[in-house]
Formats: sequence, C-alpha cells, structure tokens
Amino acid sequence: MSTHKAALCKVQMLKLFLTSPRCVRITRFHGVCGLSTSTPASSPKVCIVGGGPAGFYTAQHLVKTRTDVQVDIYERLPVPFGLVRFGVAPDHPEVKNVINTFTQTAQHARCSFHGNVRVGKDVTVEELQEAYHAVVLSYGAEGNRTMGVPGEDLAGVYSAKDFVGWYNGLPRNRELRPDLSCETAVILGQGNVALDVARMLLSPVDILKKTDITQHALDALAESSVRRVLIVGRRGPLQVACTIKELREMVNLPGTRPEMEASEFEGIAETLKSLVRPRKRLTELLLKAAIETPGEEELEKRNRAERAWGFRFLRRPLEVLPSTDLIRAAGIRLAVNRLEGDGEGVRAVATGEVEDVECGLVISSIGYKSLPIDPAVPFDARKAIIPNTMGRVQQTAGLYCSGWVKRGPTGVIATTMNDSFDTARTLLQDIGKGTLDVSTVKPGSQGVSALLEKRGVKPVSFSDWEKIDSEETRRGETRGKPREKMLDVGEMLQVARA
Repeated sequence: MSTHKAALCKVQMLKLFLTSPRCVRITRFHGVCGLSTSTPASSPKVCIVGGGPAGFYTAQHLVKTRTDVQVDIYERLPVPFGLVRFGVAPDHPEVKNVINTFTQTAQHARCSFHGNVRVGKDVTVEELQEAYHAVVLSYGAEGNRTMGVPGEDLAGVYSAKDFVGWYNGLPRNRELRPDLSCETAVILGQGNVALDVARMLLSPVDILKKTDITQHALDALAESSVRRVLIVGRRGPLQVACTIKELREMVNLPGTRPEMEASEFEGIAETLKSLVRPRKRLTELLLKAAIETPGEEELEKRNRAERAWGFRFLRRPLEVLPSTDLIRAAGIRLAVNRLEGDGEGVRAVATGEVEDVECGLVISSIGYKSLPIDPAVPFDARKAIIPNTMGRVQQTAGLYCSGWVKRGPTGVIATTMNDSFDTARTLLQDIGKGTLDVSTVKPGSQGVSALLEKRGVKPVSFSDWEKIDSEETRRGETRGKPREKMLDVGEMLQVARA
C-alpha cells in the first residue's frame, strides 16, 4: 500500500470510527473515544483471521504470554471452532473436548470473537492492517485437491472435504445429498480422513445416532446400500498415512470384516525389525487384519459381518468410468504401480497394467488446499500456502500466518497447536525486538466495527454464539444426541440475535 493510500485509509477509518454510534457510547462512558478502562489505547492490538484451531491456539498463546495484548478473532461463519466442529468425526467426541479450551480463550477479558465477517469481502486485509498492529492469517484450507482425471465431475464423485462437511453440518455442504444406493464405494487416499469417511459409511446407525452427526446425514446413512468400501493408495503398506488409532477403529468396527489382498503384503513382515516404533505398531496391526488367521472370536465376528472394508495398495486413479447414460460414476480405472527406491525416497512407478473396479460412489481424499484470501496477501499457488518464515509473511511487515495456510494441510490438532504457538512466539519476539512497531495508537475492533456497520455487516459475538450453542444442544437432547447442528446461516443469525 502506498503512503498516500495508507494515509487516506487511516483518515477514512478514523472518520467512520468517530461518527459511529459505538464511539459515541464509548465517549459517553470513558470520556475519550477509543480508550478503554481495561485495555490501554497503546497496548498491542492483534487481529486473527479464522476461528478454527489455528486461530484459537494463536490467540491463547498471545493472551497468556503478554498481559497487555488485545486479540480479536474474525470468522466468516457465525459459529466458531472450524474443523473441530466441521472436520472431526462425529464418533470422536473426545477430540472435540478442546472446544472447552477455546471457549476459555474466547471468554478471556482481552480476547473477542467476531463471527459472520468475511475477510477479503466485508473488510480487506489492508483495512485490518490499518486497524491493528499485527494481523495473523489462520483461515485454514477451504479448497480441494482435484484428481485431474477424466470423469471426476460425474455424479457420485465427491471430495472427502465435502462429504465430511455434509455429515458434520457445514452450511455450504448441506445440499450435497450423496447417492448411497450402490454396493461398493471407493475412497482414494489412505489418511485419517479417508478412514473417517469409511467408518461413517459402514458404522451401525445405532452408534451414529448417539453422536452429533446431522440428522439428514443419519437418515441417509440409515438407508444406505453401501456394503463394501475400498481404501485405495498409490504406494504400499509401509507408506499408509493413517494413524494406528484410526486403523484400530476400522479393525474393531462392529458388523464389518477386513478384505485385503495377501499378495500386497509379501515381504512386509520381514521389514518389521527395521521400522521405528509407531510405524512398526501400525504395520503389525495391518498385517494382523490382512493376513493372519483370526482367532475363534474374531472369526465368528467376521462370519456374521454384512459389511466389508479393505485397503488396496499400489493403485492410482486413471479415470472414473461412466454409466451407460454417461451421467453417473459406474466404476474406476486404476493404474497398477510398483515401488522404486528405499526409505523416505520410495516412489510409485506405473507398471503399465490397469485394473477396473465397479463402484457407484467415489470419494477423493487426496488432500485439502488453502486458497488466496486477498490480493494484498502473498500466496504460493503451487504449494497452496502463504509464503512465510517462521510465521512471518514474506515481504509484508506486521502480517503473520499460522496453521494449514502456513505449512499445508498436514498433521493433527496437536500439530496445529504447536505450529500456532510458534507463530505467536514469533510475533511476540518481534514486539520485544522492536521490529513490530506497537507504539502508535490503533483503533482495533472499534475501527473495524465502524467499517462493518457502514457496510451493513452485523458481527456475531461469542455470547451470540452461545445462544446458538444452547439451541443446538436443546434440539439434540430431544433426539438423544449431544447436539443437532443448525445447517443454515440465516437460521444461525436469527437465533443469535433473538
């Protein structure tokens, strides 16, 4: 931003702020517009864009570490918590307990939540930079990585991100209505999200109905004809990307049995001694499920099972095969691979063989990707991240990033926690060194509120969210569930403002 443009932006924001009703109220109570009795006007003001795990962990570290910092979290939806609400599997309530920690942060005297604000549309990043000493971009990964094969636009082909959003109540996915009338589903990718999807497709409804899965998804899964799920990966059993916890849940899933190709595990047992402990335990469990003779109890369980699942290794999608009317997916053509190289350098190479699998449902779980949020923010389109050094956005003073938009969509919630703490430490170090100037007075949320008010945008506070939370919990209780999520943003806003 040029010096002239920046000055004009500051003047505009100050005029809006000084003439806003909010400023009049503040002047009436505190005497001087913009001053607060609890937070000095000269205190560092930090804005965080994104109300998911990365945003809340960054805010948590900032308010706990420095006693004068004021943090504002802006989220495009009226509801907080991001992937903890919309990404964690419904049957993993223990993972969602982190919401309690995020709630404590949101209720901290020096932290505020502003939902229903679309950064990049309702307010620009440049305007946030004028209002705050620092802006931290923590908005996650909203995009999907595509397969890049013919037929991926056919009906019956979905991204795992959208499918997960459908059963978890993400408003943008509420109209997905996946067709579950086929017998076989193929999931491309072998990470934790792929196993979550497989588990949702095969879990007994009696288990799911006690979770916070959305009612429309529960009804659809209750009528599902899917009886077999294949989880396909381009490399071998030693490179499978899921964790042992997720694999164990698949192995122990009631009413199901594993179905795998013994030939894909040749020579794997001989490598166990050389594996690091986590990989060794994962591989041992995989071998036990795939090729070991089951005990009497396990054999009885498998014989009774009406549903099956299995990994397929060394396979890469070439084409989604259409139905005779060319409208729907009817199968998938896979290239057969072999592995070359050793250790971390191993890579999958096509053998020239192909294999067709009949299926009516294809779910691509090959990764999420971040998207650009604002033309003013540098973005590496190839890596799908904001270029940064230890969380400092390159060539942009006062701008930081944390979470998936910083490092890519990898790891678990604990990974995001550590990553976000690192960014917060970087920001605080810059304040301490003086490389981030916090000596000037910034209007913070009061200046942004004036802009939003002029543009007809009404933010949702954390106490407003608690009204939504209470209503969802009440609706869930009537169905014997932890909550029944609202799927419509308009309904959320109506409840929040009641």
